[in-house]
Amino acid sequence: MRTADQVRRKLTELTKQKQFIQQQLDKDKENSVLTIQIEKLEDMTMMLEWVLNEPSGSYHG
Repeated sequence: MRTADQVRRKLTELTKQKQFIQQQLDKDKENSVLTIQIEKLEDMTMMLEWVLNEPSGSYHG
């Protein structure tokens, strides 16, 4: 299990990656690979934010 600080550092890393890829996508709007990468980063970010918010209840329910 990761500590909250590790999760925050990972979130920061993912945010920087997303910003870089977004800059590349702004230059090449037709690049579907970059779009997919951004979607994956957004999914990963959302999951880490969910973990940081100490959810109550079940992930599956």
